[in-house]
Amino acid sequence: MLSILIPTYNYTVFDLVSELKNQCDILGIDYEIICQDDNSNPVANFENNKINTLGHCSFSSNAVNLGRAKNRNLLAQKASFPYLLFLDADTFPIHKNFISTYVSAINDSSKIVYGGIRYQNEKPPKQKLLRWIYGNQREALSVRQRNKNKYLSFLTLNFLIHKEVFSIVSFNEAIPNLRHEDTLFSYEVMKNEIPIVHIENPVFHYGLDEFAVAIKKEQESLMALKNLLEKELLPPDYVKISKVYFTIKKIRMKWLVANVFRMSQSLLLRNISSLNPSLFFFDVYRIGYLCTL
Repeated sequence: MLSILIPTYNYTVFDLVSELKNQCDILGIDYEIICQDDNSNPVANFENNKINTLGHCSFSSNAVNLGRAKNRNLLAQKASFPYLLFLDADTFPIHKNFISTYVSAINDSSKIVYGGIRYQNEKPPKQKLLRWIYGNQREALSVRQRNKNKYLSFLTLNFLIHKEVFSIVSFNEAIPNLRHEDTLFSYEVMKNEIPIVHIENPVFHYGLDEFAVAIKKEQESLMALKNLLEKELLPPDYVKISKVYFTIKKIRMKWLVANVFRMSQSLLLRNISSLNPSLFFFDVYRIGYLCTL
């Protein structure tokens, strides 16, 4: 029935696998949980190797780093069952009926089901505030909010898909391993007119990056977005920031925005790394950085 697929990188997932296994065992369904590390830190893998002692569960590590897209595709190829539940390593089910809710949603093999994410209510330390605020305001959306833009509000860290559908819209392995593989995935889903059904079945997202890491990842994400736009893998109006970027280019103001950004970059960074980071200034930073590429 169900293959639960967890790509990992420098993250311990034994507790996550144990919880999922317990829920599956209580339901009495046919299942497997496959975890695949993408050639990361041996310390994390030492703990993850205990997964191989659990029934219906396996853990392995790639001999070389394949990248996020290829690692996920390989997990799907290994799956024995027709329904695939993808979960990121730094997530954890909020409810004890997490698996049963997904099983109840299995009534049409042509659709994708997305359960959503949440962030913990407790305010994190200053160095993780930006990622926490961004996640709460831009990612942790209700079903009603997600349904306003079903494809763009879809994230690949917690979703159910049939193996036949995944063979049509698998992750693109040709793009650089920088970010936005989920954005491209959702666009391909939309192009192929595959319905996404949003349900209330969230996981906690624990992977809050510290500020320096978050900014580095955002810069990589913007480089990846520019690459997708230049290769015409994404249309300019699919993502809001790229729509703004192309408007700036169209009116020939890219050079001005880039110069203003270079002069104001330190002030923007001071705000978004503070105890009260502004997502407006974060968006200004992103657009400015994109114009400098």
